[in-house]
Amino acid sequence: MDFLRAVLVQDIARALLLAAAAFVLTLITEGFWVRFARAHNIGKRIRVDGPQSHMEKMGTPTMGGIMIVVPVVFLTALFNLVDRWSMLLPLGVMISFAIIGALDDWRSLTTSKNVTHGFTARFKFLLIAGVATVASLVLYLPNPFGLNHGGLVRIPFVGTYDINLWFIPLAVLIIIATSNAVNLTDGLDSLAGWSLTLAFAAFGIMTLLSEPRLTNLMVFSLTMVGACAAFLWYNAHPAQVFMGDTGSLALGAVLAIVALQSQQWLLLPVVGVVFVMEALSVIIQTSYFEWTRRRYGYGRRVFKMAPLHHHFELSGWSQTQVSQRFTIIAAVAAMVGIALALTFAGELVPPMQASPDIPGAQREQSVPAEVPVSAEFNGE
Repeated sequence: MDFLRAVLVQDIARALLLAAAAFVLTLITEGFWVRFARAHNIGKRIRVDGPQSHMEKMGTPTMGGIMIVVPVVFLTALFNLVDRWSMLLPLGVMISFAIIGALDDWRSLTTSKNVTHGFTARFKFLLIAGVATVASLVLYLPNPFGLNHGGLVRIPFVGTYDINLWFIPLAVLIIIATSNAVNLTDGLDSLAGWSLTLAFAAFGIMTLLSEPRLTNLMVFSLTMVGACAAFLWYNAHPAQVFMGDTGSLALGAVLAIVALQSQQWLLLPVVGVVFVMEALSVIIQTSYFEWTRRRYGYGRRVFKMAPLHHHFELSGWSQTQVSQRFTIIAAVAAMVGIALALTFAGELVPPMQASPDIPGAQREQSVPAEVPVSAEFNGE
């Protein structure tokens, strides 16, 4: 009973309290940012070729993602970092991607006729790929150089499998793809916010139910849920603020890190199905347009406009209908992802061996040699 109280009460209580604290802190700081951005003309630029209903958003404060990142970093550093050093990886990735996104946002806001809007696509990709590569190496490499995850991945209904060095390029691809997919989704009021809230909630539940329990990663995920929920307060239609690349790149990248660190990254396309839909629509649209342009001399389109949410807007759906219907899809996908993750429950080690408070040496002795141990339980 003492163990159950420690793990199922204290850790969950800590997670829920941090989620509530993140909500309150983000709610306060986001309100400050809205006022500050309006006073200093930090406003969103809108695509002139997009849906006409979006033109009214011109000048809406952007870069609001910074007020999601700051409270999460602050709370995690205070309550979920000491003796839990594996949390440095999601924090480092989130901060790095937030800086890249903020610089890109700022360049696009301060541009003139003689300056390119934001970073060039190639330069931005190189920055993102560089951070993703470092993060992937930290995940893969053994102690003391990394978190000693190796190439482990959990496959539903099959078990845990080691893909060895293939993990590194796959992890880089997952981080880049997820950050960009969330960035593409952030084009409609509350769509990215709701999708991220549900995705982090799903991974919070997965990490709680996993064996061994990744309680620190669970706490971090629920802290993200609280912060994203507070952002929705101001991002609900009609939006008072947008997260911009500052938020979308950072939150997409850290979602990928949570999936990779929990070894549940195969379920990321399930939980993040809305992000997958949005990214695939852009890939299909661009590829088909280029292929038909070379073949017929002019480009043809599959969708009325990409990303996918614009296609449905131009098909007659209102912004609220698109956002709510996509959110419903995201909620169902999160439930499916959790259900698939439950196929691992009890597969690895008994719950008594899952306490994150046991010293590293004792933890290693309590787990059978043939059982892979997540870095969070490897003397962090």
